[in-house]
Amino acid sequence: MRDNIIKFLATGGLVGYLPKMPGTFGTLVAIPLAWPFLMLDYRAGAGVLILFLAFSSYISGEAEILYGGKDPGKIVIDEIMGFLVTVYLLPFTAFNIILGFLLFRFFDILKPFPIRRFDKGLGGGFGVVFDDVLAGIYANISLHIIIKLWSYYG
Repeated sequence: MRDNIIKFLATGGLVGYLPKMPGTFGTLVAIPLAWPFLMLDYRAGAGVLILFLAFSSYISGEAEILYGGKDPGKIVIDEIMGFLVTVYLLPFTAFNIILGFLLFRFFDILKPFPIRRFDKGLGGGFGVVFDDVLAGIYANISLHIIIKLWSYYG
């Protein structure tokens, strides 16, 4: 029973079992979770991110053991964490969600410096999640810059 719960959570409600692009679909799972998350003030939102980082790291570490490998593609709770970081401190609008989704997937796939280093160097559940947190930070900063430029020039 415990193993099934770990797998269910780690795979974003079994989305991670999809044969193609499980990370992309895992990120889509995060969108409905982002709506109530973005209703929180910045302090509560930061608290949720910290708690979810600990939770997703634990779940990812346990799932790695169950699946028998380092960061198996089935684990998508890290994408959920990364997307929540991406949209932190932004209003829930279609523009922000779509652009945030695209930016997060871009940085998560490309893994620019130092994301790739952390992806390769860290082990365990925290290692599974931390590169997605960094991709989310890159996407969040990029999204804030784009929104500022859009409001200034648009």
